[in-house]
Amino acid sequence: MFDHIGIGVTNLAESTAFYLKALKPLGGEIAMEGPSSVGIGRNNKPSLWLSETKVQPSHMHLAFTAENRSQVDAFHVAAMAAGGKDNGPPGLRPHYHENYYAAFVFGPDGHNIEVVCHQPNIGNSESN
Repeated sequence: MFDHIGIGVTNLAESTAFYLKALKPLGGEIAMEGPSSVGIGRNNKPSLWLSETKVQPSHMHLAFTAENRSQVDAFHVAAMAAGGKDNGPPGLRPHYHENYYAAFVFGPDGHNIEVVCHQPNIGNSESN
């Protein structure tokens, strides 16, 4: 449903360098540039816009897909060890759907980072 998304960053050069490195395995590259913004995407089509701002950007929710529940569990352990703040341990969230297994951690900038598996438990995790 999304064509592109834009986020504010406090240091455009630093953020551009970070996202270019982080998204390189996905084919991310500079697709467009403006006086205070950079569009990163594939095939010259910007999907992620970074725009410089003087104010601290608002917190956001980022959800990443896991292949199995063990990856959700491992994410939570690793994120907490890296200094994240717990916002919901690994577990089922049946109010979303019966196989919604997720964990939530606040990252260093207060962003709510989620890892979710939508598959039923097939023996890859000790969790329910």
